[in-house]
Amino acid sequence: MADYQFCKVEDEGRIRIVTLNRPEVLNALHSDAHLELEQVWDEFAARDDLWVGIVTGAGERAFSAGNDLKVQAAGKRGQGARTGFAGICNRFDLDKPLIAAVNGVAMGGGFEIALACDIIIAAENAIFALPEPRVGLIAGAGGVHRLPRMIPQKQALGMILTGRRVPAAEGKELGFVTEVVPQGEALVAAKRWAEMILECSPMSVRTSKQAVYRGMNEPTLRDALNARYPMQEAMMKSEDYIEGPKAFAEKRKPNWKNK
Repeated sequence: MADYQFCKVEDEGRIRIVTLNRPEVLNALHSDAHLELEQVWDEFAARDDLWVGIVTGAGERAFSAGNDLKVQAAGKRGQGARTGFAGICNRFDLDKPLIAAVNGVAMGGGFEIALACDIIIAAENAIFALPEPRVGLIAGAGGVHRLPRMIPQKQALGMILTGRRVPAAEGKELGFVTEVVPQGEALVAAKRWAEMILECSPMSVRTSKQAVYRGMNEPTLRDALNARYPMQEAMMKSEDYIEGPKAFAEKRKPNWKNK
């Protein structure tokens, strides 16, 4: 496993755990961190043995405070990552599932990282906000676009136009948090969700994720149902497409091969 400067990467079986590792600045990120994380997620996407990704933050206080404004204020913009903030916010071709284990503050870009994941597990002390307008910016790494697609528009605008802070429990009520767990248990819970995903066919999981996101871009339900999804065609030609029903008939756990 390579050594990284701004994050820690641990692979546990088929799960990759990426920890944003700048606790001295509440895991705020800058250009060099984005480029490093892009490499981490590129490798995750390419490796056949890794099926689920988890992203979390170092320390008890923060998942990520978002953009490192001190670096920006110093005029050090640097090179942007092809795949956006934290290497995932503009990554639209990753069919493997991602889980955010939010263990504290998720502000601005930090919240946008979580929104770019498929499942958000929040500790009770998690706080979510898009405070960019308070400092003359916009939540342009996906916040102003993803949040209104996930929760009611007026609730989303209530957060976006004020920058107000939303605790974990309210986030679950609004619908962008999947589960709230006691403080300190976000990563443990995220691993539990990852293990549940791993019980399923990886090709079925990726097909389902691809169909959800691409189908939402279709103008009507009829169009979404009739659309062709590349992963679905690959799944139907796979060995796992036979293994699932066969294991069910034989009353045993399936042996997924992802091929």
